[in-house]
Amino acid sequence: MKRRSLIAGAGALAAAPLIDLQAAQAAQATTQRKTMTGAEVLAADDWRALSGQKVGVISNPTGILPDLTHIVDAMHASGKVNVVAVFGPEHGFRGTAQAGGSEQDHIDPRTGIMVYDAYGATATKLADLYTKSGVETVVFDIQDVGARFYTYIWTMYEAMIAAVRTGARFVVLDRPNPVGGYARGPMLKPGYTSGVGKEEIIQQHGMTVGELARLFNAEYLPLDANGARLKELQVIQVKNWKRDQLYDDTGLTWVMPSPNMPTPDTALLYPGMCLFEATNMSEGRGTTRPFELIGAPYVDYRWAQALQAKNLPGVDFREAYFTPFISKNANILCGGVQVQITDPHAVEAITAATHMIVEARKLYPEFAWRAENPPGRWIDLLTGSDRFRTMLTAGATAEEIVAAWQPETDAWTARRAKYLLYKGAHR
Repeated sequence: MKRRSLIAGAGALAAAPLIDLQAAQAAQATTQRKTMTGAEVLAADDWRALSGQKVGVISNPTGILPDLTHIVDAMHASGKVNVVAVFGPEHGFRGTAQAGGSEQDHIDPRTGIMVYDAYGATATKLADLYTKSGVETVVFDIQDVGARFYTYIWTMYEAMIAAVRTGARFVVLDRPNPVGGYARGPMLKPGYTSGVGKEEIIQQHGMTVGELARLFNAEYLPLDANGARLKELQVIQVKNWKRDQLYDDTGLTWVMPSPNMPTPDTALLYPGMCLFEATNMSEGRGTTRPFELIGAPYVDYRWAQALQAKNLPGVDFREAYFTPFISKNANILCGGVQVQITDPHAVEAITAATHMIVEARKLYPEFAWRAENPPGRWIDLLTGSDRFRTMLTAGATAEEIVAAWQPETDAWTARRAKYLLYKGAHR
């Protein structure tokens, strides 16, 4: 009976006029309408929130509209936004620099707008640049990837402080958090602040940049002479996004936020696999799968075998061999694993990375922190304290290390609640 119904349905569909099929497809597209970024929402409103202002834009190649036009190019072409300056973060405004690099000050050849190098810029330098270029409204539009040590959120933080000092408005064109709204991992502790963590937030914060801006403004920005913080903070919100959605759920086009962030899968693993930056193992930079391929010249099949036996949520571990062409172990054959995502919504990257590091240390006497003074300082900065390193050295299990930060994750989840803008699962 069910089969006859299906056949009849197929025949009816085949007989349907082409116009009806097109209408059905259009209706389905409307039903499955993709997420709208803050930039798209603002452009659809004819850029009215920026009307009559001298605007400075902090952005990179991710600041695009649905037709892939960059917002700066669209603003300039519209004739309705007076963009007087652009500020490029790490990797640059047009994305021409590698990790740890930036574009120098220059005039953008496409628009003729002055572009300033904002990577690592202090609030004092940015405030001087705002004043020099006459900026009245600062616009931030960059795709974040949801990890404390991804530097774009700290560029935003310094830019917000500069806006307090100069009295500029601050407008965030929000974008989805590509790894969703779940908070995971340890809290940054006093004494461990750096360029990869300037204030006390969780390693995988589970917030959009707009939500983080609200938290920064309420809790961390300095007060001006009148006892206030920002003159005005406006977040142009994302539409059609909930906290339990990942980037692949949005229908948006992925643009690499940095040269070693090629796919949304990379972003899912990055909050944990970036910890391998602090070791003498390659985190896959210089391969086609950074933060998915992890290994070193001394690693053999035993690491993948031990990790696969753990049945960690959302991931499998495939024995892999690769030769990075840049960064650690460049041009040297490395053994290791490819972290294969089996269930994107179940991935817990920081937990997985913790198991990986514990097992690597057990199996290989050659495992070590990367060369620096003092040894292990980078893992302390990435995890937010010396606890991860000292527990590992003392022989703690991965489960014990993960359990140690859970109260901090719970406290962060409660603390951030009043700054959230989007509904859905957000534990």
